[in-house]
Amino acid sequence: MTQAQRAAECLKRLKQEYPEAKCSLNYTSAFELLIATILSAQTTDVRVNTVSKTLFKEYPKPHTYTPESQAHIEKIIRPIGCYKTKAARIIQTARQISTTFGGEVPADMESLVSLPGVGRKTANVVLSNAFGIPGFAVDTHVKRVSRRIGLTDNVDPQAVEHDLCSIVKPDSWGLLSHLFIYHGRAVCKARTPECNACILREVCKQRL
Repeated sequence: MTQAQRAAECLKRLKQEYPEAKCSLNYTSAFELLIATILSAQTTDVRVNTVSKTLFKEYPKPHTYTPESQAHIEKIIRPIGCYKTKAARIIQTARQISTTFGGEVPADMESLVSLPGVGRKTANVVLSNAFGIPGFAVDTHVKRVSRRIGLTDNVDPQAVEHDLCSIVKPDSWGLLSHLFIYHGRAVCKARTPECNACILREVCKQRL
């Protein structure tokens, strides 16, 4: 079985296993998704959704994020950890969107990664979920699952992204990323993977 064939089989099986797979962050606009994704670093989506509800109500648009608002924003997002750094980062990002991009989140990789605190993973989340542009977001779950299955031997997230994009059709990049995340959380866990209960056990390279 080639890597492309293995990836296609994974997509097929995981779609059946997790028909509800989608972005777990709550948002109503590309800007809200961008901010939520920045906040999600080193914490859970559940915690981000808890604080973002208040954050987006009080600061709905890029121009509302000002240096003067930092202390209040820190107070809102404090439960997610690293709140001081994240507050400063989202303010910088929002101001750059206002001054450089006319208040609109850009819909291309180069512009997105020019924003403070935005790497390829965050950019791909925004591109695929907010704009419907093919993007393969590689987080710890995607990297772990794809390596165990045998779709990549790389460790660097950008290299993993390149490998996955080379064997998966673009229109499936976003979905497969979500499916790997769901599977990584539920079954293919970092410390205690539940291999005997895994829907991918017959195609997983570690089991062959």
